[in-house]
Amino acid sequence: MDRSTGLQGGLARIFREVAKFGAVGAAGVLVNIAAFNLLRHGTGLQVVRASVLATVVAIAFNYVGFRYFTYRDRDKGGRTKELGLFLFFSAIGLVIENGVLYAATYGFDWDSPLQSNVFKFVGIGVATLFRFWSYRTWVFKALPAREALEQAESFLTEAEAQAEAPQHVQG
Repeated sequence: MDRSTGLQGGLARIFREVAKFGAVGAAGVLVNIAAFNLLRHGTGLQVVRASVLATVVAIAFNYVGFRYFTYRDRDKGGRTKELGLFLFFSAIGLVIENGVLYAATYGFDWDSPLQSNVFKFVGIGVATLFRFWSYRTWVFKALPAREALEQAESFLTEAEAQAEAPQHVQG
């Protein structure tokens, strides 16, 4: 088996995973920002409290998207453990995300609606890097046999293609 083919297949898998994670994440960002603005302006909650509640709504939305879209092919055993780990790492992401907003709001007195949305978005971005790493590493683990099976199938496909290719006789 050609190493470059294995590498290309691995890169393609990572790219698909990042794309799916990004699709769910982008929808989650919209849910988060919409809930944040509805709570902040519709209820009069303080900025960080509204943000924390919006983040919790987005976490619930994202779990469903990640479990049933992004990582639907991952190990489904131990859902209680999976959900516990998801909530644990999501809580750390919540602290990161809202820590950025808290620092901007109370540390620098940047509290206009535009500033709040900008720093809410920046916080989401920073927390997303942590979430992607933690979810794929600890929560939605790949099944070890799946990668081995994909590599074996790739090898067999290449072997069949080589066997079917016309043989040139040197003379």
